[in-house]
Amino acid sequence: MHTTPIDLARLAAMDLAEATRLLKGVREATLSGRRPPVGPRADIDESWQRLLRSGLDPDRGRRVGLLPRDETERRRGASPLREVLPLLRDGLVSIADAAQHIMVVSDADGRVLWREGTSSVLRKGDTNGVVLGSDWSEAVAGTNGIGTSLVVRRPVQVHSAEHFVAAHHSWTCAGAPVTDPRDGRLIGVVNLSGPLTSVHPTTLPLVTAVTRLAEAELRHQHFAALDRLRGAAAPLLGRMTGRALAVDANGWPAAVIGMPPPGRLQLPKSPAGGRLWLPSLGMCAVEPLPGGWLVRVTEPGAPAPAARIVLDLSRPRRASATVSGEAGSWVQELSPRHAELLHALAVHREGRSAAQLAEELFGDPTRTVTVRAEMSRLRRHLAHVLASRPYRFADGVEVEVRHEGPPGPRVYPPREPSW
Repeated sequence: MHTTPIDLARLAAMDLAEATRLLKGVREATLSGRRPPVGPRADIDESWQRLLRSGLDPDRGRRVGLLPRDETERRRGASPLREVLPLLRDGLVSIADAAQHIMVVSDADGRVLWREGTSSVLRKGDTNGVVLGSDWSEAVAGTNGIGTSLVVRRPVQVHSAEHFVAAHHSWTCAGAPVTDPRDGRLIGVVNLSGPLTSVHPTTLPLVTAVTRLAEAELRHQHFAALDRLRGAAAPLLGRMTGRALAVDANGWPAAVIGMPPPGRLQLPKSPAGGRLWLPSLGMCAVEPLPGGWLVRVTEPGAPAPAARIVLDLSRPRRASATVSGEAGSWVQELSPRHAELLHALAVHREGRSAAQLAEELFGDPTRTVTVRAEMSRLRRHLAHVLASRPYRFADGVEVEVRHEGPPGPRVYPPREPSW
């Protein structure tokens, strides 16, 4: 029988001391393995269980140094969030000041890049470690509005003893992740933090609404950049025959000739002019344009050159596959399910049937429809290194798997062709 979880609106309506005692009792019972009279909320409970398994100290967390000032500045300059800082300030800072909160903006690693608020609350933030360059990832700081929302990829509010680490129990926070619509990357978190007396159930909806506005602004900027690229490419494409298109740095098409408009192209991390093999087109000639690339298809459907894939599983929930070969390298972020599938195929180079993969992933060999759907999604991006019947890495592809923890990388050599 499950314990009914505490409701945040109920907490906000309670006397502060009473709410704090209740949450501390829930935390102490949960961490000691006893059943509390009222359960933690689902996101909080899942975070606590992750941290218990990781062995994080529930009193102090994990000590990690601040980023050097020059590294913080470098990350600020590279962050797409700098483009929407004025919008975030307009939407949150005045409210944060009135509510005795700090607005904190982190990157995707949970490092604090910007913070703004009244001097008195900033000083309180100093004592709680909310300073520039500090690490608020869940693995280091425990359950919190920055790190936990990065893990679950949705807005999270954490109050008092809902923080796994006792040192943060005098604080309340609400954070929402921001995704860059140009490439789908998780780029950081916008968070409001403050002392316990400032808790309010509307804080999380407010932060969430402002982050959605920030994503919309990034999308608007993206469309404007595509319009500029389209204007620069139109005269060139108008004089061409055959198949060609102009794409931005993230692979989004702005203009096309001789072919139906494709979806987003998978470009190498650092493309250079010349001949490139692209997964969805074959061999292409690529030339730089202002704000993007001119891509001309020279050998449609040409086979992929020999490749190597690095499956990086070292950071939970941020797995990636890096494919490299003579034509460059590509990085594809992976969902936890896709990471599991690719790991299973790396271990079993001879290949696995849909039923075998279903048995390994779900403990149920009948769930083949789910496996086939997930493999179909994977092959949209990695078709040149994946084969089917059975599902496997293609012949000649070398696979390296980087695991979490101390064991080093494991290399799975290419499977030799059977002919």
